Amino acid sequence: MKNKTKSTYEQFIENKKQKVLLDKEYRDLLISELLLAAMKEDHISVRKLAAEADVSPTIIQNLKSGKKTNITIHTLSRILDVIGYQIILAPKNRIRKQQRTV
Repeated sequence: MKNKTKSTYEQFIENKKQKVLLDKEYRDLLISELLLAAMKEDHISVRKLAAEADVSPTIIQNLKSGKKTNITIHTLSRILDVIGYQIILAPKNRIRKQQRTV
């Protein structure tokens, strides 16, 4: 049986530190893209969104550009509320006991 050659991506994420970093950067990108799309759809400016969410325009601008890495859930929730989204916490990759198979 031949060993399958691993892609550069597969090799990259084998390193646990690299995978954690990639996952974090991907989440930051998703927030940025969500914010950009919602602002475009709603025709809302950085200043208007900031005023309605009661946050600094700098926070919005940094989220849009992916620079903001440390934000409270409360602040993010206020921003998302203005653009019609909410934060829902759910277990990650959790298998219930009834669903487990042996």
